[in-house]
Amino acid sequence: MQSRTKHISSLKYPKANWLVLLSIFLCASCSSKAKKEFTQEHAEKHMAKAWDTTYLKILKAIKAPTFKEQTIVFQDTTDFRNRLNTAITTLSASGGGTIAIDSGTYLVKGSIFLKSGVRLYLQKGVELQFSHNPDHYLPVVKSRWEGTFLRNYSPLIYAIDAENIAITGEGLINGQAEKSWYTWKEKQKADKKVLRQMGNDQVPIAERVFGAGHYLRPSAIELIHCKNILLEGFSVKGAPFWTVHPVLSKNITIRGLRIGAGTTNDDGIDPESCQNVLIEDCIINTHDDCVAIKAGRDQDGWLYPPSENIIIRNNQFNTAVGSGFCIGSEMSAGVRQVFIENCTLTSSGKHAFQFKSNPDRGGFITSIFMRNITVGIAKYGFEFTTNYKGWRGNTYFTTYRDFYFQNITIDTTTHQSITLTGRQENPISRVYFENCTIGRAPVFETIQEIKDLLFAQTTINGQALPTKR
Repeated sequence: MQSRTKHISSLKYPKANWLVLLSIFLCASCSSKAKKEFTQEHAEKHMAKAWDTTYLKILKAIKAPTFKEQTIVFQDTTDFRNRLNTAITTLSASGGGTIAIDSGTYLVKGSIFLKSGVRLYLQKGVELQFSHNPDHYLPVVKSRWEGTFLRNYSPLIYAIDAENIAITGEGLINGQAEKSWYTWKEKQKADKKVLRQMGNDQVPIAERVFGAGHYLRPSAIELIHCKNILLEGFSVKGAPFWTVHPVLSKNITIRGLRIGAGTTNDDGIDPESCQNVLIEDCIINTHDDCVAIKAGRDQDGWLYPPSENIIIRNNQFNTAVGSGFCIGSEMSAGVRQVFIENCTLTSSGKHAFQFKSNPDRGGFITSIFMRNITVGIAKYGFEFTTNYKGWRGNTYFTTYRDFYFQNITIDTTTHQSITLTGRQENPISRVYFENCTIGRAPVFETIQEIKDLLFAQTTINGQALPTKR
């Protein structure tokens, strides 16, 4: 290859040929620039194609699982958790079916383990009161904690490597976090630091053992490496940590859930490194983020697939200190093809919409489409940050590209309306606002390091924003 390069570079071309080549190069360059120009017409065509074609294709691909027509009615309150897990294992081995838990209050002393082919049906009047004794969630299992894999306390309801699984019905799952788990927030700092270094150093997961003597809280419902999932109709509150957390899973339908607050870090629904996800008709009232799309943290996330093909529609949100909707900050494998429509956010103590990363993460956030959303009051309206807290000094810059916001109304932002903070090394690109309104805002916007930002019929405090910035 080296001798060939020298041979080519030593060739001599007539002067006229060089002029022709230069002319061709300049024309091609101009043509390329013209094709890449981001105009309102381009944005509208791209947005229309996404909603009319890609969205429908994703929706068609998501199918709720079906189950064998055999049902076991479960009423036993003696050693409830162990007997239930035995019944789930037996039913799964016989081809699956439904376990219907009869109306009543049940103390659950440890994790429920879902298995392939089994639907857990919580009849109206059921309340599963999960123990707040951490010892009941041992031995440790493979889990993911803020984007990093480890072996930790088992989630309250857990599945791994399962397919065709469901939790349905009108019952209540109560994690009772307020009785003990909430105190771990102030105790977790040392463990969190150690785990993140293990992820950075790619320590084998089998050696990342936490659990007893440590303070990393488990999720309420965590489903890892699963496919064909249905979560429908039930209520859940008091999660020790993130509430509904599918990880590396596919074909997920989450419909009609009622998610109540825990005490802290109680995100409502956090699909992480998942594909083909539908979240609809849910009412989420959390302390932290309502819906947060994740995809792993830093080096530990780069080994896995992105989160993609996600539809979020017809939901009602409210959060005390989190975001109504966010992507990140754990998003290192990337997030793309997300569609959000017909949702309401009553209030947020922080952000209505947030997209967050830092230069430790790498990855990308691309092709995000949002329309027909109403927000009451939020501290911040739209925030894009590329320097989120916890940066350890790396230079793996995240790509932010192709965001389309349409028909979004925010009544009030108490601090800032729009914040778009990119980086010189990798600016945010192609962001389009159409028919968006922020009624009252003390500060209009902060815009740094962004290419191709367009506003169409967008107003803040009654003042129209210029089309191009």
